[in-house]
Amino acid sequence: MLMNASRSHLVVVDVQARLMPAIHEGEGLVRNLAILLEAAKRLGVPVTVTEQYPKGLGATLPAVAEALPTEAVTLSKTTFSAAREPSIMERIATMRGSGRDHLVICGAEAHICVLQTALEFRTSGFEVFVVADAVSSRSPHSVSAACARLLHAGCHWVTTEMVAFEWMERAATDEFRALAPLFKD
Repeated sequence: MLMNASRSHLVVVDVQARLMPAIHEGEGLVRNLAILLEAAKRLGVPVTVTEQYPKGLGATLPAVAEALPTEAVTLSKTTFSAAREPSIMERIATMRGSGRDHLVICGAEAHICVLQTALEFRTSGFEVFVVADAVSSRSPHSVSAACARLLHAGCHWVTTEMVAFEWMERAATDEFRALAPLFKD
């Protein structure tokens, strides 16, 4: 199954100021997240950002907050799974009602909030795509364990490039010309 921009909804989980310094390869996560956000902005993919207990973990990392499309919605939560927070579930359900049944999930931590969010939305009938190079945890072992469990549950383990190029569908477009340079090293 290919991801489709018109059916997708990007969910950014808990990329927060006090959490990110402890995250393994956090700089790479943030770099890839910026690419995903630019692709979402250019291709009209809605973005929902979650913040786990912002009073304790701080707000979304400033570099991420500044890259958000103007229509992005940021919602706080105290549950580990975003699917258990009524305001987030309402937003996701509204997007689903307009045909957006592909959830593309990135953020932290892979084995806690990302995992629980992905599993619950998968159980609710969404096609769930977890972006491998845009998720992490404090330990790489936790990321590996999350990957195995998510794959076993029927979630898709994808990369930032897979997401962007599947959303774009073709070259020789303005979107392709704008986004392709982001993948050059």
